[in-house]
This record gives sequence, C-alpha cells and structure tokens, in this order.
Amino acid sequence: MKRTIKTIVVLPAYEAEKTLEQTVREIPRDVVDEIILVDDASTDRTVQIAKSLGLIVEQHSMNKGYGGNQKTCYTLALERHADIIVMLHPDYQYDPKLIPYFVDFIEGNYFDVMLGTRIRTRKEALAGGMPKYKYFANRILTFFQNVITGQNLSEWHTGMRAYKREVLQTINFKNNSDDFVFDSQVLFQIVEHGFRIGEIPVPVRYFPEASSINFARSLWYGITTVSVGLRYLIRRIFKT
Repeated sequence: MKRTIKTIVVLPAYEAEKTLEQTVREIPRDVVDEIILVDDASTDRTVQIAKSLGLIVEQHSMNKGYGGNQKTCYTLALERHADIIVMLHPDYQYDPKLIPYFVDFIEGNYFDVMLGTRIRTRKEALAGGMPKYKYFANRILTFFQNVITGQNLSEWHTGMRAYKREVLQTINFKNNSDDFVFDSQVLFQIVEHGFRIGEIPVPVRYFPEASSINFARSLWYGITTVSVGLRYLIRRIFKT
C-alpha cells in the first residue's frame, strides 16, 4: 500500500566523513522519502560524500553549533513539507534500521514524538562503550528532568528522535540555544505543550570514529541542562 505521509531524515553533520556513508546506506528508503544533511562548516570530505550519496545538502559557511545545525535541519524539512521528521546523528552511533519503528508509532497516532533510548541496563550501556562518567551524568540529569516534569523517560539525551510535523511547528525551536543544550530545551518545550512522547530501545555504540563531546563540554552541557530545567520549574510554579 502506498504511504500517504512524507518522512524526511535530517542529519546534523560535522566532520562525519568516516561514518556518513555507512549511516546512510542503512537508512530504509522504503520508509524514508528524503534525506537532508546539514554540514556545519566541516573541514573534511563530509559534503562531497553526502553529494555523492544523492542527499539534499545544505552547508553552513561558518560553524553554528549543534543546536544551530538542527535549527537549519528542521526548517528545511518543514519547508519540504515533511509529515514526520527523523533526526539521526550521522556518526553511526544510532542504528538507522530502527527508523521504521519510530515512524510507525507516529503515523499510527500513538505518539507525537519518539526517542531512541540507549539506557536499558547499566551493564548494556557500559558494554556498548559509553564512558562511565557519561552514563552516570545521563542518569542523574534524566532523573532530575523526570522529577520536575512528571515524565518517566528512560533517557533525555539521545541523538535519535522523530517528530510529528505539528510538534516542530508549535514549539519555538528557533529561539533555543545553538549549543548542545538545544536537545533538552526541545524536550522541555514538548512537555510544556502536552505532546505525547514514546521511546524505543536502541543499541549503545561508542567507537573511535563516532562523535562525542569531551569531559569539559559534557560538564558545561550538564550545567546548562540543569539551568534550563530550573527555568522550566519556575514557569510551572508561577502558572499554578
């Protein structure tokens, strides 16, 4: 049966030449209509490889940051009339073959947003190569975010997500940070607007070629995430 919805995968890319082709090759094209790659001023061959793979490519002339990259991704996907937008890191840390499950849950109107969670057990996460400090920081931040929002998500910090078009049209994602905290800001906005969030377990894959922020950037990410959470809590208190 012919699909009646348009699904676009967006790839926020920076220095992704080593993993891009493998990631794209495993994206199920019977479910995905278009793939958009936004390159954040890489100095490697990311753009050339993306073009050779037939992707829709947008290149930033200067580095805008992880959040700034996603802003361009979502703006382009909405302009191209996507019904479902899947955000996938092009570093092959997340399994593209799981995309149909994300799409099905949204298309079936079970959820408005789908998250790929890497945290099922501590043993599994660490065995997949997740550094211990990142695992425990993930658990602490996720616990904090769940408590103040009333959610029960197993992970707030995943790089594989799918959104119904209406979600990105409703939240003011362009007003968010251009840095890594963008992801948390988006989820707080989604919670505030009452959208339904579902989760699917995804394997943990850390390896040398996969992108990963260092300890200092991770620490700053944690601090800014807590700050965003506290501002959410204040807004919630004054609304009641």
